[in-house]
Amino acid sequence: MALRGTNQETGRPYNRRIVLEAIRLRGPITRGDIARSVGLTVQTVSTIVRELEDEGLILSAQKAPEGRGIPPSTLTINPDGGHALGIHVTPLGIEAALVNLRGDVLESLRRDVLNATPEDAFSIISELVQQLKASPRCGRLLGAGLALPGPFDVESMSFVGSTTMTGWKNVDIRQHLADATGLPAFIENDMAAAALGEQLYGLGQQLSDYYYLFFSVGLGGAMMHEGAVFRGAWGNAGEIGHIPAVPDGEPCPCGNRGCLERYLSLDAYERRGLPANEWVAEVAPFFRSAVRTIENLFDPETIVLGALAPHAFISQLATLVDGLDNSISARANRPMPRVVMASDCQHSALRGAAALAVFGVMSPRYGQMFETPEKGTA
Repeated sequence: MALRGTNQETGRPYNRRIVLEAIRLRGPITRGDIARSVGLTVQTVSTIVRELEDEGLILSAQKAPEGRGIPPSTLTINPDGGHALGIHVTPLGIEAALVNLRGDVLESLRRDVLNATPEDAFSIISELVQQLKASPRCGRLLGAGLALPGPFDVESMSFVGSTTMTGWKNVDIRQHLADATGLPAFIENDMAAAALGEQLYGLGQQLSDYYYLFFSVGLGGAMMHEGAVFRGAWGNAGEIGHIPAVPDGEPCPCGNRGCLERYLSLDAYERRGLPANEWVAEVAPFFRSAVRTIENLFDPETIVLGALAPHAFISQLATLVDGLDNSISARANRPMPRVVMASDCQHSALRGAAALAVFGVMSPRYGQMFETPEKGTA
């Protein structure tokens, strides 16, 4: 992602986020290198850096002299300069975590509850948030992010069926989250949130174009392009779970038959009732077909596999890449394998949800710092 500041006076908040993003991506970095990379004057960068140091968001370090003169100080993000709350709601339960600016999950809590109603869910969220706020490891909180299954705003598919939050239609989710946490609130579908988390904290720092395949109660994904989620016309691009996989196959709550997530998802695994290794062998053709479809549609540098399932379970799925069919991604000069595991599978959605709040503060592509959450319905 090309970071460029603005010299217009009204662009000051934007320039703050530009400088923060440059430090996050390229630190340790000097003031002069920041100025050259984002197109701002050294004086402007130095003024912003002083503010950010005073707020504890960045750290400055002085190298030992190696010759004449004093080397310039270098800047890095202070991992404990702020924290965010990541919350993930699924039909199986609710998780909440305290996450620092480096993406470390400092503490996490979980409540197992089947298909919680909005009232019950936000009551639980409020309780979990209060426990995390009381933690001695909790510093200044930037905001709270909530990830939940998509797609959003699709009449026949949103909040319908076993892989989504049934009964959540027409709920002002963002406002409920703001009320339950007392913080700036951000919401996103869990597959896009997990992809953003990987962008901020994991392999996304090395990649420009990758597809994040999210294996959850359902199956979804998101294509990342130059630091941002490719969303499509209505924000639901990447919903691979509803690609037809079996002609006249199992009925899907979306109204079609044979959708991929009816065979390849945690919900499918639970319904099938097989030992993990047997089930993985059974779904191998579906997994490989999904990978080939993603590659031919998006031409990603790699497909990052993240999930809610235990690491050992996902490791078994990842072994299926050995038998991948041909596609436009089957090239000899690849710098990365066609499929890689996410940097933290177990916490992918939680870190992604926290990343929503962190991006709101640190990234020039997202909202104003500490802005008041808008009312809206997912």
